[in-house]
Amino acid sequence: MTGNNEHDEQQNEQPTQQPARHRRDKGVQRRRVLIGGGTVAVAGGLMYAGLASADTVTSTTDSATDTTVSTEASASTGVCTLNAEVTEGPYSLEGALVREDIREDKEGVEVQYTFTVVDQANDCAPLADALVEIWHCDSLGEYSGFVGGNGHTEEDDGTFLRGGQMTDSNGQVNITSIWPGHYVSRAVHVHMRVHTDVTLTDDSYTGGEIIHTGQLFFDPDINTEVQASSPYSDNTTTETSLDDDTIYDDGGASSGLLTLTALGSSVSDGYTATLTVGVSTS
Repeated sequence: MTGNNEHDEQQNEQPTQQPARHRRDKGVQRRRVLIGGGTVAVAGGLMYAGLASADTVTSTTDSATDTTVSTEASASTGVCTLNAEVTEGPYSLEGALVREDIREDKEGVEVQYTFTVVDQANDCAPLADALVEIWHCDSLGEYSGFVGGNGHTEEDDGTFLRGGQMTDSNGQVNITSIWPGHYVSRAVHVHMRVHTDVTLTDDSYTGGEIIHTGQLFFDPDINTEVQASSPYSDNTTTETSLDDDTIYDDGGASSGLLTLTALGSSVSDGYTATLTVGVSTS
């Protein structure tokens, strides 16, 4: 992404109230990451990286039927698509809870995330024991720890819709949440960080290194249906389309676009959301 996009993000998402305590304040990292896929792309003049292990899956979503068609790309012929990181935005907090279900009492369309993390520095092999952390707004567009920043008043405990899990030996992690709402200036999105070398506590973590900072995005047609359903329909703030978002660059999975699969025949039944995210531990 360009520096202008990072500036837009920081301006557009600037909270209108005092930041919550323990807010993380750091410059945007510029590490390069790779996303598993079956196509070749060059981002920012980078060279291609070969995918030596860990088969990848590329998928397309038919928004009319909410079904997903997947095709596997052989590890011997597939490649890793290099991609630049993006800003973490102004709503990040340190010390996320390590847990699989981050919803707490927040209502909304269930989303079951599955992320597969692979390591470029190790021939794209699965990366075990990495903490994958996500956070996003609720159906009214409010972030925990910053409630009121987008025009609504509600109880704020600083932890709802935040948390993460450690990857297993296959580099996979599962996190359950809800579909995010929207707020002025940004398309619907989820923030992500990948940490290595963390020390787990009873319900959180300390230390470690952040090796990836990214954002995740949703199919716009399905999102339209979700935002029109309850409780999202109570949010009357202006919504920004994916095409007009200042961060998403229309790069598909390489830019964080999730592969969605319906869990039932209705939007209210929820979705699974998958993405293969590559990082470099070198």
